[in-house]
Amino acid sequence: MPNARLSRAARRPIRVSFEFFPPKTPEMEAALWRSVERLAPLGPTFMSVTYGAGGSTRERTHATVERMVRELDVPPAAHLTCVSASKAEVDAVVESYREAGVRHIVALRGDPAGGVGTAFEPHPDGYKSTADLISGIRARAPEIELSVSAYPEKHPESPSVEADFDVLRAKVDAGANRAITQFFFDNGHYLRYVDEARKRGIHVPIVPGIVPVSNFKQTANFAARAGATVPDWFAARFEGLEDDPSTRQLVAAAVAAEQVLDLVDHGVKDFHFYTMNKADLVYAICHLLGLRPAEGMGKRAAA
Repeated sequence: MPNARLSRAARRPIRVSFEFFPPKTPEMEAALWRSVERLAPLGPTFMSVTYGAGGSTRERTHATVERMVRELDVPPAAHLTCVSASKAEVDAVVESYREAGVRHIVALRGDPAGGVGTAFEPHPDGYKSTADLISGIRARAPEIELSVSAYPEKHPESPSVEADFDVLRAKVDAGANRAITQFFFDNGHYLRYVDEARKRGIHVPIVPGIVPVSNFKQTANFAARAGATVPDWFAARFEGLEDDPSTRQLVAAAVAAEQVLDLVDHGVKDFHFYTMNKADLVYAICHLLGLRPAEGMGKRAAA
């Protein structure tokens, strides 16, 4: 029963982290910071900021993360890709993050400028893979915490499930501290994936990525490109709500909280939310999960 699940979650507190995308306009920047300041008091373990395809938002990502370091008590994590960049360029970004006080990087190969589905071609003078990138970061900045991606339903470019696990193992062997999964809607995919990873000797934390479905059609389209399935029973939850955003938001909060509570029942304690910069929805989900603002967390007090 839902009440029983909430009670169990309260006895086994969860930890959360939040992902944002960098702003493209001053208006989007203001909206982003409203989202960040709304969620920071919940005491996330970190807040990450993404890159666009082909590293297209590199400067905005850097500026956003630097501001987080200056103004927030929550540790930021900067996404870093090696697509369309030389080793020297990537190394310079790593060094600039270190100088800014960033101590956590989400290391990714990155999507080509053409987006998901476009063939990846390494830069002639660049890092050839995520594992190669991690090795480079480790050599320059051994103190940096490194997170990487994982795919419970297999990366769409991987020729096989086994090859996909080989890639994850290479990233861990190169020095990754944790993996964060692509979003999924059937918890069975995640639970089987973790079991299979452990059988292969991969023992870093594998944190489930959770996406609240604020726009079902948009999420379903992205899921198709990313290799994540949308079960019929899940789609039925949002049926008929295309023109009813208020009800859709309520359903989205309930569905995401239900997914997390089921994973809590399986012993999962850490969750990474792909916020899509939708703070109110994510805040509501976290409230349902028993999280409350922590005293003194959030925006750093002025000196």
